Amino acid sequence: MITRRTFQSTFGAAVAASVMGGPAQAKSYTGPNIVLIRFGGGVRRQETITDPTNTYAPYTRRVLAKRGVLIPNLMIDQINGGNTSHAEGTLNLLTGRYNAYRDAGSKFLQDRLEPTEPTLFEYLRSAYEIPSHQALLINGEDRPQEEFFTFGPEGHYGIDFRSEMLSLHRFKLYKFARILEDADRPEKELQAAQKAYHELMAADARPFSPEQSLPIQEFWARWRDHYGEDGFRNPRGDRLLTELALWAIRDLKPRLMMINYQDTDYVHWGNASHYTRAIQVIDDGIRQVMNALDTDEHYRDNSVVVVTPDCGRDANPLMSVPFQHHFNSRGAHEVWALIVGAGVAKDRIYDRQVDQTAMAATLAEVMGVRAKRAEGDVLSGLFI
Repeated sequence: MITRRTFQSTFGAAVAASVMGGPAQAKSYTGPNIVLIRFGGGVRRQETITDPTNTYAPYTRRVLAKRGVLIPNLMIDQINGGNTSHAEGTLNLLTGRYNAYRDAGSKFLQDRLEPTEPTLFEYLRSAYEIPSHQALLINGEDRPQEEFFTFGPEGHYGIDFRSEMLSLHRFKLYKFARILEDADRPEKELQAAQKAYHELMAADARPFSPEQSLPIQEFWARWRDHYGEDGFRNPRGDRLLTELALWAIRDLKPRLMMINYQDTDYVHWGNASHYTRAIQVIDDGIRQVMNALDTDEHYRDNSVVVVTPDCGRDANPLMSVPFQHHFNSRGAHEVWALIVGAGVAKDRIYDRQVDQTAMAATLAEVMGVRAKRAEGDVLSGLFI
């Protein structure tokens, strides 16, 4: 369990290592395990955490919040060039810095960004002996542009300390590679697989993309055996992310895992019920993930979970479709966070305004490393 004394001593050790010149020599990591859940697609406080009675996320607000510290006033800073959107908000959470990204070959309506500052995955893996398959990003099928978040290109730890990705995009890369190895397949099928594989690879404009590790390939082999190749049997949308997370907890035992829920963003293309229903789906996914952590000896009593949105939303009266987030309105900057787990105070409201960049800085300290390039402050008063 993380006590305040342990937290302070860990922080001191991390600062000392930084002063002595960069990451300490890699050593074994004993925890706590970290699960960062992006309550993604942009959600407002109003439908999630403001009113415990009428929330569309009853498990998160009424049950899980009693197990930890709720930060109702988390803010995305209004800075020049900043955009309150999903990729940017996710990189704010991973790096602890604003505008810590660059264009990785954007296409229309696809903000293909890659980090230019170290991510939490790189900080952790540079300090501890953690294999890449235990540093996991779980990504949605409708956000292929976020497949670039596994490592940054230059100026920091980079590809040697990358995370790995679980997503339908990565499964398809695995699936078509295996199909192409099967010489008994009909020629027409092999040609179609070759074309699909090249199209998937072309989505990454960077000069080098690492192969998926053997544990990840074995993971996909089990997934393929269970769900097949056609994509009709496995869950879709954010239910898919929950299923991938549950499999990862069982089979891969990640030390740091980020789940990028996203379905609430469908409100752009439909009515408000698409948005509120997606909140309920995410809320139930969080319930399932927490149950898995609570019943797994690897995670029970040695994990910290953070639930937080990527961005907020407004209800712009000038738009025919409400719940937008691209207009730099105040509502799009208003988010929240919930922190639960080993050593975290219970049933507490953190009554101060907090900047979104504090999430990365605080989680890094919990893991025993210092996010040297993060702008946010390390939050105090969370631990007992």
